[in-house]
Amino acid sequence: MRYGLIVLLVFGITFMSCKKDDNGVITIPPSLLSDVAPEDDEAIREFLNTHFYNYEDFAPETMPDGFDYKIVIDTIAGVNADKRSLMEDAESVSINVSSSFLGLSAGEEDIPHTLYYIEVRKGEGGSPTYADSTLVKYQGSLLDGTLFDESQDFIWQELPFTVRGYANGVSKFSAGTADQVVENADGTSEISNSGLGIIVMPSGLAYFNSSAGQAGAYSPLLFKIELGLYVEDTDNDNDGIPSIDEDLNGNGYMYDDNTDADDETTSVLANFRDPDDDGDGVSTHSEITDSNGNIIFPYPDANNDGIPDYLDPKVN
Repeated sequence: MRYGLIVLLVFGITFMSCKKDDNGVITIPPSLLSDVAPEDDEAIREFLNTHFYNYEDFAPETMPDGFDYKIVIDTIAGVNADKRSLMEDAESVSINVSSSFLGLSAGEEDIPHTLYYIEVRKGEGGSPTYADSTLVKYQGSLLDGTLFDESQDFIWQELPFTVRGYANGVSKFSAGTADQVVENADGTSEISNSGLGIIVMPSGLAYFNSSAGQAGAYSPLLFKIELGLYVEDTDNDNDGIPSIDEDLNGNGYMYDDNTDADDETTSVLANFRDPDDDGDGVSTHSEITDSNGNIIFPYPDANNDGIPDYLDPKVN
């Protein structure tokens, strides 16, 4: 089952006021990011401190025969009282979220959210960026273990089209390598040196006041990831500019970089999806290549104003 993970812009209805509509239905405005973020973090930290994963199974000296490399999470209690907590293995990164990113009108800017991740097994390949296309298996659940989304087979995902915490989390892991792909008799594939990891995110990096399957509003989420392969320097719009380089402000969010957003006659697409970034009628690819179609780098800046031609509608 695959619910809302692939689609980023499904964050739902923005409620503008707390009043009855013409049908007598009362609408309630969404909670503030600044209120929900610390609540989510408290719940996540409690979870990480009271749960563990089967880290002993992944140790080469104790690996069970026929081990399936599945991540299993359980409570630290009873016979497991001495287990090492998830928190002891977790690393974290702070990511700023603004209400506009979620389609909300609250006007909140740069509210810090903490993303936690654990690299269970380091892959033998490189690491993708949050703008790349990745070959993954994944399982998404609530902190109580309720499953809401998964793919048991490898599928390709372009990370900018997933929720933000997922994209940024996957970018912290290492992938496998193409020479270690094994095709099984049942048509499935395995990658023997893939990377495995755990991502735990607050709702502000996920669906916030919307829901996806069993994942209700304001739910912190946990993902178990197997990262097989990735496309280095993925170019979503095939304009010659790697998608990661179209995050012009470098904030890890691809949708607020839209050079021609103020021109109502042109595309409303963010730069990483727009083949004419400055909306001047000349394709980005044409503005960064020579007569033989070779990309010119540094990118041309014909009027020497510090803005490359493909982002400058004054040059075409």
